[in-house]
Amino acid sequence: MGDRAAAEALPRPLDRVRSIKLKLAILMLGSGGVAFGFFRFQIGWLPPRTTITAMVIALVTSQFLAHGITRPLREMTAAAQRMAHGDYTRRVRATSRDEVGQLAAAFNQMAADLAAADQQRRDLIANVSHELRTPITALNAVLENLVDGVCVPDPATLRTALAQTERLSLLVSELLDLSSIEAGAFPLDREEFPVAPLLAEVVAEAEVMTAALGRGVRFRTDVQPSTVSVYADRARVHQVLLNLLDNAARHGPAGGEVRIAASARQNDTVIDVQDEGPGIPLAERATVFDRFTRGGRTVGGGTGLGLAISRWVVDLHGGTIAVADPGSRIRVVLPNR
Repeated sequence: MGDRAAAEALPRPLDRVRSIKLKLAILMLGSGGVAFGFFRFQIGWLPPRTTITAMVIALVTSQFLAHGITRPLREMTAAAQRMAHGDYTRRVRATSRDEVGQLAAAFNQMAADLAAADQQRRDLIANVSHELRTPITALNAVLENLVDGVCVPDPATLRTALAQTERLSLLVSELLDLSSIEAGAFPLDREEFPVAPLLAEVVAEAEVMTAALGRGVRFRTDVQPSTVSVYADRARVHQVLLNLLDNAARHGPAGGEVRIAASARQNDTVIDVQDEGPGIPLAERATVFDRFTRGGRTVGGGTGLGLAISRWVVDLHGGTIAVADPGSRIRVVLPNR
């Protein structure tokens, strides 16, 4: 902090000069004038023609070299102006190894990050619009049929309307969670609790949720040892496991089994969720936790946010979540302290 204050306190007499080239020319003239003055004071005389020629050569040389030095700065100015209008494709040539080259490299990295962030924003808007339109269209069709008398408000019709309303509610809830996580307002209320009762609650809730899919999926739990516990936010871990069970039920075969197993490993608690499906291909495992990544086998209209939120929750706990072999298993590792 003191070094920064000292650096800011140093005089900067050339700040009013708007051209770096002109600053370099002034620098060359100033340093040359001091040098010539010193030698004149020492020997008492300098050839005027030689002095003037040396100063002209110094000025021409400084302007020639300054053009290459300042070119990356001009390119950055032009690129920044295009960024202000939404164009993030412009890059700066960063071949020099000095501070200007480092600045150009940092500028290119910033431009790439901004381009990626802008693309993610566009993708998010497009995906959210699509996810909202689907249940709204279905719900609107059901209500129009009821109003027009095409169908009667029997239990089946009302269940269809309720399912679309629940899908909308789930999407809004997950979007709010996503917003809270990215804003850093996702607090954790950690405590130590046994894993077995939590798995029983999650499985009971998953059975109710997946019954609507009509796929006859069965759930089986295995906790070894039965006393294994974890130090975490119970509600958030419940949310993660419910998302994983729902994902496994959608991607596994109809009438199949979903297994959820917990075990203790040194200072960690390991929870595996596995279905009997073909598994996630190796090339897709790195992106399966991205937002709105659902693959082509989703049944029942998932929102595509569950796994992304699960990853962020696990990251907040300092743990890891990943697809494990044979590809149909997702492993969550949570540290106990």
